[in-house]
Amino acid sequence: MFYPVIKIRFRIIALFLIFQTYFVSNIFSQKLDFTNEAIWQKKLFATSPVSGIKPMNNGIHYTSLIVSGNLQFIVKYDYKTGNAVDTFLKSNWLKTNDLIAKDIEVESYQFSKDENSILIETESEAIYRHSSKANYYIYNIKEKKVKHLSDDGKQMYAAFSPNNFAVAFVRNNNLFIKDLFSSNETTITNDGKFGSIINGAVDWVYEEEFSMDKGFAWNVDGTKIAYYIFDESNVKEFEFSMYEKNLYPESYKYKYPKAGEANSIVSIYIYDLLSQQSTKVETGAEVDQYLPRINWTQDANTLSFQRMNRLQNKLELLTASAVNGKSKVILTENSNTYVDVNDDLFFMQDKASFIWNSARSGFNHLYLYDISGKLINTITEGNWQMMQMYGYNAISKKIYYASNEPNTLEKHIFSILLTGKGKQKLTAEAGYNEPNFNSSFTYFILTHSSANKPPTQNVCYADGSTIRKLTTNESVLDLLKKYNFSEKKFFTIKNDSSTFLNAYIIKPANFDTAKKYPVIMYVYGGSGNNTVLNRWGGANFMWQNMMAQKGYIIVSVDNRGTELRGEKFLKCIYKQLGNLELQDQTAAAKYLATLRYVDASRIGIQGWSFGGYMSSLAITKQPEIFKAAVAIAPVTNWRYYDNIYTERFLQRPQENASGYDENSPINFVAGLKGKYLLIHGTADDNVHFQNSIEMINALQKANKQFELMIYPDKSHSITGGKTRQNLYEKVTDFWLRNL
Repeated sequence: MFYPVIKIRFRIIALFLIFQTYFVSNIFSQKLDFTNEAIWQKKLFATSPVSGIKPMNNGIHYTSLIVSGNLQFIVKYDYKTGNAVDTFLKSNWLKTNDLIAKDIEVESYQFSKDENSILIETESEAIYRHSSKANYYIYNIKEKKVKHLSDDGKQMYAAFSPNNFAVAFVRNNNLFIKDLFSSNETTITNDGKFGSIINGAVDWVYEEEFSMDKGFAWNVDGTKIAYYIFDESNVKEFEFSMYEKNLYPESYKYKYPKAGEANSIVSIYIYDLLSQQSTKVETGAEVDQYLPRINWTQDANTLSFQRMNRLQNKLELLTASAVNGKSKVILTENSNTYVDVNDDLFFMQDKASFIWNSARSGFNHLYLYDISGKLINTITEGNWQMMQMYGYNAISKKIYYASNEPNTLEKHIFSILLTGKGKQKLTAEAGYNEPNFNSSFTYFILTHSSANKPPTQNVCYADGSTIRKLTTNESVLDLLKKYNFSEKKFFTIKNDSSTFLNAYIIKPANFDTAKKYPVIMYVYGGSGNNTVLNRWGGANFMWQNMMAQKGYIIVSVDNRGTELRGEKFLKCIYKQLGNLELQDQTAAAKYLATLRYVDASRIGIQGWSFGGYMSSLAITKQPEIFKAAVAIAPVTNWRYYDNIYTERFLQRPQENASGYDENSPINFVAGLKGKYLLIHGTADDNVHFQNSIEMINALQKANKQFELMIYPDKSHSITGGKTRQNLYEKVTDFWLRNL
């Protein structure tokens, strides 16, 4: 007698389930879809930080570059109140005399030490990754007058002297000093020549691999300048054509030392402004070496520099006399793999000690030494990575630094006493934190983001407590609520050697566990660029969401050889670059294939640069696992890449030929079974188009079909106009057709 009631209940439940399914699907159908045009061209999801923030000397004010209509303003603000207390510059003030008749756009600016003048950079032209040349103007704040820094062509790296008397700059491979009172321009060097001698700057490979470009440094009182001279006469040239708007393509040549090839011969000089003489610094008898850093100590007559051998497994810190150039080694770092160069070197005001960053414990940490190189004490320690040192407060005796303690996916800000005691965590919210400290380390502006939350900016006290908000980017969050947005979720995958790998996953917004989904694995995989971090992913994250809304699962895995997990995890790939990295990506793909909602027959992989190398290696060496691959600007043969990067991991080809050949995808094209899309810019000065040309050649010889997209005259970043939109529309179409 209970059957009719049960039938009625079943009907009610069935109707409810039908309604719920309709209601949920209707919700998703009402949401907006991401598009490549919205992401890459209209940039609807771009965040808006406060720009041009510069702390002022007094510790209580900062400046910011504000844009309003056609005008720009450099405005002075109070840290505590946020009130604008002065306007140092309006862009229309720059047209106040007959010498400056055109509009000047302030692209960046710097104050003189006394904060009475502003050096304005405008009309900049990018050269390589970091370097550029520009027109510079000097603006006198009190007099509201502006003048050219120099009239003989664009300049590079212009920098005020600490005593406010001069500006040093580089032009046409020579170093100059402009006297701000007499307006006289002194030529420090005159033998600079493109492709031969570089004065006051660095060559291409130093810029790319040691993350530096300016090749000179003022001493503490502005009486001397230390500068590099690069003799690249014996470095072989690389050449590519520039096609756009040319009846006959123009040829661009520059010096690029490939693996095993000759480097520039580098020397260091010190110029004395009083005597107008240069003194050569003793850097050792060996010339086949690297000098990746110069830093003045707090003594105006003592320069420090770093020296590294060709195999990069020995790094020395030396000091040199500015009087006679004589040098001595005060500290040495050795490794059975390689030593990384960093910028965490801080000379104390007492002139008797310095802080140094070393990975000798297995993790990067800070150490205090006396000026002779004797260890005084360890400052930070533990099984976590000290990521960056920001500075030292001599009054509180606190050091401010960033680390990934207690979570390898995050970046937090800490303070600690010089003794290594009294450590305090200054950031509480999970995610990635970037501080901009004031001069006295009493305030900082904190930029924070997490995987699913765009960046915010807050003004904070030195203890991390928030004073006020600068930017929230709530408009981006509100916009995302209108879209089929899927959050990024973190998890771990165990590789074949039982090491846990950090990973993230993005599922479709209407994810159904009963369905089988294809997977696109997004990979970088190399040193210097972890993809699995708890921070905002920008436009790339939006594109991944677009692919998720189209029915794909996105997964990214940080394999062995990536950073932030210590020396063992980072450097186990030594002499076998690509081997363990591919093993880990393959193990991850195999794990994903076991998940009930993953279609194991449709797992693809995509990457750019080193990631393009990894995706090419995966599709050729693991064709049973990876069914399709997108490779953007990939290295296809490590013999084609620059020597500082490649030899750091593989030694020279003369010493480790198998390390180069056993994991270069160009040698494994015969294994290709799936679909392969190759993309490259013809003017890529970093990963040469040669890599793709030779990959094409090898694929054709092996009678393998593939897809190709070439971007004429585009560099490694492949940008400009609608280029990015075009690129990602090509990639999107490839996945829709092939996975």
